[in-house]
Amino acid sequence: MRRAVFAIALAVMGVGLHADAHAQQFGAAALTDGEHILIAEPVVQDEPATIYAYARTADGWDRVATLNAPDHEGGDFFGRFMAMTDDELIFGGTTLDESHGGVWVFERRGSDLPVFKTFLRPEAVEAGSSFGRYGITADGLLFVSALGHNDRRGAVHVFHKEGGEWVHEAVLSPADADPAEFSGWTLAYHDGRLLTGALQASQELEQRGAAYIYRRNEDGTWEQEARLSLGEDASRPGDAFGSAVAWMDGRALIAAAGRDGARGEVFTYTRDAMSGAWQAGPSLAAFDRQQGARFGTALLPRDGELWVGAPGADGAGRVYRISYADGEFGSASKIESGIDMDSGDGFGTVLVESPEGDFVVVGQTLDDRGLGSAIVLTPSADTWTGSAKLTGPIDEGLPALVGAEIDCSSGQADQFDCSNVSIESFLPVSALGGGRGAQTNDVWGWTDPETGAEIAIVGRTDGTSFIDISDPNNPVVLGNLPKTEGSVSNAWRDMKVYRDHAYIVADGAGDHGMQVFDLRQLRDVQNAPVTFEETVHYGGIASAHNIVINEESGFAYAVGSNGGGETCGGAYHMIDIRNPANPTFAGCYGDPNTGNAGTGYSHDAMCILYNGPDSEHAGKEICFGSNENALSIVDVTDKEHPVALAAADYPNVGYAHQGWITEDQRYFYMDDEGDESNSIQAGTPMQGTRTLIWDVSDLDDPVMVKEHFGETFTIDHNLYIKGNLMYQSNYVSGLRILDISDPQNPVEVGFLDTVPWSEEVEFDGSWSNYPYFESGTIVVSSGAEGVFFLKYTPQELVP
Repeated sequence: MRRAVFAIALAVMGVGLHADAHAQQFGAAALTDGEHILIAEPVVQDEPATIYAYARTADGWDRVATLNAPDHEGGDFFGRFMAMTDDELIFGGTTLDESHGGVWVFERRGSDLPVFKTFLRPEAVEAGSSFGRYGITADGLLFVSALGHNDRRGAVHVFHKEGGEWVHEAVLSPADADPAEFSGWTLAYHDGRLLTGALQASQELEQRGAAYIYRRNEDGTWEQEARLSLGEDASRPGDAFGSAVAWMDGRALIAAAGRDGARGEVFTYTRDAMSGAWQAGPSLAAFDRQQGARFGTALLPRDGELWVGAPGADGAGRVYRISYADGEFGSASKIESGIDMDSGDGFGTVLVESPEGDFVVVGQTLDDRGLGSAIVLTPSADTWTGSAKLTGPIDEGLPALVGAEIDCSSGQADQFDCSNVSIESFLPVSALGGGRGAQTNDVWGWTDPETGAEIAIVGRTDGTSFIDISDPNNPVVLGNLPKTEGSVSNAWRDMKVYRDHAYIVADGAGDHGMQVFDLRQLRDVQNAPVTFEETVHYGGIASAHNIVINEESGFAYAVGSNGGGETCGGAYHMIDIRNPANPTFAGCYGDPNTGNAGTGYSHDAMCILYNGPDSEHAGKEICFGSNENALSIVDVTDKEHPVALAAADYPNVGYAHQGWITEDQRYFYMDDEGDESNSIQAGTPMQGTRTLIWDVSDLDDPVMVKEHFGETFTIDHNLYIKGNLMYQSNYVSGLRILDISDPQNPVEVGFLDTVPWSEEVEFDGSWSNYPYFESGTIVVSSGAEGVFFLKYTPQELVP
């Protein structure tokens, strides 16, 4: 199969590869000769970027080969653009050698794979040029852009063939350009003229954009013929005029995908035969003009029509077909991918047509949470439909650890650094029922009151997994509750439990709402794992960062709400769940003295029926909110008239994130998710992960009595308290267990590092944990790794 890919000659094609600033993964560039498709996955950090080859078979398209840059270990962004001639394949890579960039030329000689022929990079290319960002071939010429050239003004390098070799001919850079214009963002050639977009060109560099036309003279020299823009009065910041360019019937097409709230628009220009001036013609916009559609991200002129990519349209992305005849644009329709459609896919980022016009490859670089994919569209009746979805190989991740407990001996359990914490079992993300690119996030737990079964509830970027861990060495994935149909897969998902029902929200997920799931149906699962449906859907919110539940009062509090519904300024959206399957909106409250926007935005909270040392508030329902820039304490007993008790700030605020109260309700421990990274940026790194200790014995006057610095220096995330132990999920340093018997002087007594290969201050690794099962099993999620089931064994004191 590998032999068939390159054994035939690939046809010369004028392929337009168009991508927006977010198109960075699989599908960011595509190329086809009709029998084969090449798909690039250029943006891979520290590893070799890869180009995947697919061959047409009777059953569709099979992945048959891969290509990497020769003699290079990675970090090159190989495949940023792909082009071809009769006998060559040409690939660009921008980050090679301190972003000098480069172009690799491969020759097909009838061998199994193309043979590396030569490397192109003119001597004049300086560090930071990003030479190789975009390229096309036409009329025996090769055009390669260098966006970083001359303080990011950008340039296009022109090559022609002499004696079978590419010879540098010219550097085309805009006259009188401002810094950071990024000229060369996109390219198109027609009849001796090169059209190039400058995505950020403007007097004020606010992404208004421009386009340039260069003409090749008979003697082989080049000159700038025109600079096209919307003008200072008509343009707006963020227009991104020049985001895609194309030629059609001698007419220059220039897209502004960011125009009008990213609805997008395509502008047309024609050259006056008498004066030689380029004049604006009619512009094109989507008939439904959706905000955020980014109409114009990609342009594909075809016989009798123009295709326009709009990767934000209808959530998942669409391609608009606009008819063209006798110099006039006519009716329009929309094409969808039709395969595994998901809001946020980015369908329409890249458009490439086969030589015979019998299929079109459409890149969707945001699919599967940024891994990307490509859809092969083929004609069907009067429309086009997806006939195949092309993806790269699936990374199965770490192997599962099941069957027996793995003790922490000599400081390690399997490959994971540890102390006093053993691994009862581990399941990678691939075993949890999620799709390609899924990661874990928040976790919670439920103990079946009838059977005693312990169920781990594990959030993923695309849904929720339910895992029976009654036998912690042999966990059973019972099934998967997918995210709300039409919502967006995103990093954040949170869940809590009340009276045998799970309540699940997601942030940045579009119209997700709150899913209610009756956990009792887990008792009779047959042929696990199965796909569940939600029991009830609550649509009073769209997205929310967290759901807080007071199991004693029967009220839930959606916090961090945004994007639709009754957001309550991101503060407390109160929901009566005393009838678990009939959630009812109960009101809003936010303390305007807190939150970065002055709305009382709460990132996370803990709500309790208070029975602590402040007798003034005994029996009241009190919420402790981690409100971005302060600790907020609110009496929400009367849902119609909540009362703010305190708003307390503290030194070196980064982002007040989450916290938990001690069982005697005297101390509140809080993590700040931004202070560690802020301290690095300020040049004064903290001595360790900081945990804030508040004395809340007087609810009206909380006092931060201690900053505790941990034994590692990573970002802290969720923490929970059970008895005299605090369980912290600290991203790349994993689960840390602290003894808080002396509340103001915590002592680390155990840990398991879920990401022992990284100690960076970054957002990766352990997201959350759940330590409340009677068995002592601790559920710990770790983003790209999966879910750990751990056991803490205190060190025995030897007399």
